[in-house]
Amino acid sequence: MTAPESDRGLKAEGVVELARVTRNGLTESRHLGAAIVLGPDGSVLKSLGDTSSALVYPRSSIKPLQAITVLGLGANLEGVEVALASASHAGTSAHQNAVSGELSKVGLTESDLGCPEDWPLDLQSQAEARLGSGKRKLAMNCSGKHASFLLACRANDWPIDSYLDPGHPLQLRVRQTVENWCEEKVGAVGVDGCGAPLFALSLRGLARGIGKVAAGVDEPSRKLVEAIKRHPWAIDGIGRANTVVVEELGLLCKGGAEGVMVMAAADGTSLALKMIDGSHRATTLVALSLLAQLGVITAEDRDRVAALTTEQVLGGGLQVGAVEVSLQ
Repeated sequence: MTAPESDRGLKAEGVVELARVTRNGLTESRHLGAAIVLGPDGSVLKSLGDTSSALVYPRSSIKPLQAITVLGLGANLEGVEVALASASHAGTSAHQNAVSGELSKVGLTESDLGCPEDWPLDLQSQAEARLGSGKRKLAMNCSGKHASFLLACRANDWPIDSYLDPGHPLQLRVRQTVENWCEEKVGAVGVDGCGAPLFALSLRGLARGIGKVAAGVDEPSRKLVEAIKRHPWAIDGIGRANTVVVEELGLLCKGGAEGVMVMAAADGTSLALKMIDGSHRATTLVALSLLAQLGVITAEDRDRVAALTTEQVLGGGLQVGAVEVSLQ
């Protein structure tokens, strides 16, 4: 893994307040971060904080770019399997069975996955797993991505036991995709929570790459976007934020750990943001509000989808406050 020459991560002086949490009229918490919205031509429509020089690890928000790489390499993925390549799924039986079926097509099993064992994110599925199967690799939210990596290796006769090595041919192609589509060099290389190589970018670069995916500028990106819109449950889970945004608004939406979020419209208008505290509490709300502010979605759509995806502030079971945007 490589590190930048100096710490170029997002700093306190590079963020602004994006949201706050109120309780009974008092501001209880504040969420600071940086955010950028690009037009279809890549021009900056809105920028808050340091979105050009600071590096962020995109975490799972980079998955659409990983997915189009494996599709371009000839991975045998169809239908829901394509959406799962970009998923941070909830680990339900439907998710796990789909990933298992995908592996079986090329003679592989759960044990070939390089991701760690984990509990499902879906609470009911997790409760059932705690009483039965325990942690599993299939239940790990990135198992669909890992399965797609393995299918790409099979399609190209590449070794599967080292597919997570940053020097593996597959990961070199992923890096090339990231740099070409985001139009900037990777600033640092780390290890994601699932064990895959992770490439640091500016928020502007990340938004640029995601906008191209959403616009479907080539066959793999068109195939990915179509699959996500056809199977939105697969990329997250029924009732979960990313899935709801795709279902309700038709936007490409992909959250990443540590407070990262990307959204993009079919015309290529794109957004990337990062909360410096790593919280996801306000990422969907802020993203929707920025897109509404710029006319990408309507205020009515923002309010409707925000109500479905934003945490309530309760006291004694009653609403006593709210998560609110703080946008300039």
